[in-house]
Order: sequence, then structure tokens, then C-alpha cells
Amino acid sequence: MSSPHAAPRPGATPVRRAVPPGLLFALPFLVLFAVFMVWPLVQGLWMSLTDASLSAHDPSFVGFDNFTEAVQDAEMWRALGHTVLFTLISTVPLVLVALVMALLVHTGLPGQWVWRLAFFAPYLLPVGVVSLLWMWLYQPDLGLYNHLLDVVGLGQVAWLSDESVAMWAMALTTLWWTVGFNFLLYLAALQAVPDHLYEAAALDGAGAWRRLWSITLPQLSRITMVITVLQILASLKVFDQIYLLTKGGPNGSTRPVVEYVYDVGFTGYRLGYASAISYVFFALVLIASAAQYAALRRREK
Repeated sequence: MSSPHAAPRPGATPVRRAVPPGLLFALPFLVLFAVFMVWPLVQGLWMSLTDASLSAHDPSFVGFDNFTEAVQDAEMWRALGHTVLFTLISTVPLVLVALVMALLVHTGLPGQWVWRLAFFAPYLLPVGVVSLLWMWLYQPDLGLYNHLLDVVGLGQVAWLSDESVAMWAMALTTLWWTVGFNFLLYLAALQAVPDHLYEAAALDGAGAWRRLWSITLPQLSRITMVITVLQILASLKVFDQIYLLTKGGPNGSTRPVVEYVYDVGFTGYRLGYASAISYVFFALVLIASAAQYAALRRREK
């Protein structure tokens, strides 16, 4: 009579559990991901192939007509140009200013916790509060910025109603609001730089600037690339602060492509066409992301 704990016969296949334990742990996330990510993507793609509208209940299949119209839509390309412009003028200061802030805190400013709180606190504010605050600052007659310009003898600026200034005002607002996140990433990276590198450089007689250029910045190159990529993707998706402050004005000079999608879909009731614009923009973002990834790979090699 064989023992219940006898070893399995050679060549016998062990009995596996019906459901792997890891899948059970991941199941809640997979369900939420499928419901809130996969299904909307599939539904949006199908909608982009129809003439779906908020005013019609039975959409008809139109194939790629919406995509053809999107490619030929001058307003969409204008909005895309505004998005690219905003990305260019906001990404550079959001990276450089965050780096300077992190260096100042890391080098030992008195009351470091106060500086860390001051630099990071705006990032925790909701966009509605930020927009209301900066709307007051940008007021033509009573705003703080125009008051300061009057004090130094300069003329007032129509921050939100001048087409040549409004986009820069949006970039300035975004810089103040979101630079704290990049600052925190840089600060964590600075704290991970090995101390023995600075000690060896000090023994060799390297000054503060030399240590910055030869040790600190090279050690931060990887996190700089990560922050740059994240910031570009975040800037391409800009919508909230621009919509609340200018609603894309004046004369559409600050309207990004995401707001154009909103206007077409929920103001013009053309959900199918708005979905097509979204997927055209999504494809362009994918191309930009792939180009950034390829550049990073070449840099690492």
C-alpha cells in the first residue's frame, strides 16, 4: 500500500492550480483597467468611424470620412500648433527651474523644510483654485503684475486678452503650478548621488562649479531625460488651466487640441468627428513618444 506522501512517478505531470495566485491579486486592477481604459478606447475608436452626435441616437457608419476631414481641418492644425507652442515654452523652464530649485535646497539653504514646502505646495492645489488665483493676478487694473509694472514705470499688459501674450501667461501659470513635481524628482535624484564622488573631487581641488558640471549634472542626466519626456507628454495634454482662464481665447490663440476636441464634441455635438480628432492626436503623440524613446536609446549607447 503506497504512502499518501509518496513521491510522484517519473514523468508524471504535477497538478497545477486552476488560477495562479498572482492573477487573483492583479484581477481588481485588470477589471478596472478594462472598464475605464480598454473599453473607452475601443468604444471611442468605433465612434470615430460613425457620425455619432449628441443630437442623434442612431449613428451611421461612415468609415474613414471623419479622419479625412480631420486631416484637412485647418482649425485642428491651428489648435495643434498652439499645443506644440505651449509645450515648447513650458517644458524648458519647467525642467530648468526645477533643477535650480532642487540644487538650492540640496546645497543646504537654511530652513530646508520651508523651501521644500513652498516649492511643492502649489502642485497640490486643484486647477480651479490655481486658475482663480492667477485670474486675479492677471487682472488689467487691479492685478498684482500690472501694479508692479506701474511701479517700475512700465505699461500695463493685457495678460489674458492680448494674443501675443496670452499663451506666455498660460505657460507662466503652469510653471508656478506644476514645477514642484519636477523639483521633487530632482531632489530625490540629488540625494542618490554618491558622496564619495564629491569627496574625491574636493581632494583633487575641484571647486563648486567644477563639481556641478563634472559630477552633479552628469549624474542627473538620466532623470533629466525622464522629466523632459514626462513634461512633454503632460504639456501636450494641456486643457484645464487654459479653458478656465481664457477658454481658448482671445480669438482662439490659446486653444489647444484637447479643447478643440471638447468644443467639437460637446459644443458642436459631433462626437464621431471629435473622436477621430482624438485618435489623430493620439497617433501624433505616439510618434513623438517613439522618437523620444529612440533618442534615449541612442544616448544610452
